[in-house]
Amino acid sequence: MSLDNVLNIAASGMTANRFWMDQIANNLANANTTRSAEGGPYRRKVPIFQELVNQQTGEVAGVEATGVAKDPSPLPRRYDPGNPDADAQGFVTMPNVNVVTEMVDMIAASKTYQADVTVASAAKTMESKALTIDG
Repeated sequence: MSLDNVLNIAASGMTANRFWMDQIANNLANANTTRSAEGGPYRRKVPIFQELVNQQTGEVAGVEATGVAKDPSPLPRRYDPGNPDADAQGFVTMPNVNVVTEMVDMIAASKTYQADVTVASAAKTMESKALTIDG
């Protein structure tokens, strides 16, 4: 595997992690949204990632975000009779966004992004040193 491939893999990882962070931010922004465009409360969204493979060599070539899936976990209900979205018993169906889960995912995405930056930086340093030695 060449250093260019390493840089491409790290760059694709950074792009995928940025997409993941965007989904986390969207989930946090809608953690209390009881009415969405689709009707009903907001459903947590999770990114779908896929491994990229070089067709000629069969080597791993990176990762890409291929889409977003809605989390099928149950929607919690909260007693809030004053809410305009409350049912006849006074319960409101809330989004299935758990702020703690989102924060843990944000830390994981951030650490993974940092690891990709470290790999890219190391590959650039090695490439630079190789050019200096080759002279």
